[in-house]
Amino acid sequence: MDQQNRPARARAPAKRITLPRARKPAEIRQIFERFRTANPEPKGELESVNAFTLLVAVVLSAQATDAGVNKATRPLFAIADTPASMLALGEETVRDYIKTIGLFRTKARNVIALCEKLIAEFGGEVPTTREALESLPGVGRKTANVVLNIAFGEITHAVDTHVFRVSNRLRIAPGKNVMQVELGLEKAIPEDFGRHAHHWLILHGRYTCKALRPECGRCIQNDLCDSPDKRVT
Repeated sequence: MDQQNRPARARAPAKRITLPRARKPAEIRQIFERFRTANPEPKGELESVNAFTLLVAVVLSAQATDAGVNKATRPLFAIADTPASMLALGEETVRDYIKTIGLFRTKARNVIALCEKLIAEFGGEVPTTREALESLPGVGRKTANVVLNIAFGEITHAVDTHVFRVSNRLRIAPGKNVMQVELGLEKAIPEDFGRHAHHWLILHGRYTCKALRPECGRCIQNDLCDSPDKRVT
């Protein structure tokens, strides 16, 4: 039988992902009350001195650790903490400062382009809307949400890998993708916890509810957690 006349192989059915059931509002409130009691004023770990340096730091943090970004940006922000002063350094100099960060060439290019656009279209100021922020080079929805939350005090939920993992494990906002989780968090988290929610979730995921070896023995949500990833000792 020639190739042309062979019967087509049937495709295997796509594997369906079954999401866990979302928690009840009272249970979600209990989770965040525990987070607040343990850490009333959580802070982001990226270092910045103003809205502009925060924006740059978050852009640089993609696929990099906060500690690595801070090490590179401390000397950079000491001499360039405005779009004009950063632009004056030029792409090559910015690249030299951030060369220890992953994707530093692309990021240096984006930082310079971002500065140019801030000066040309926003009077050198960081814009205060998600739409305007996402129009800047190197800025996506997660970066915009971080800036809106930290710099401008808005209730936003920046979903990174830690927030995604914890939201699913604790069944706060189960979702198959980042947008599903973000929209789920908007609906699920009581307003009085909204300002700090993404910081609590990030820190919990980074230091306790880790991807491969969650430290369940010291988790403040241990008795509430029924994730299949839970480690029972």
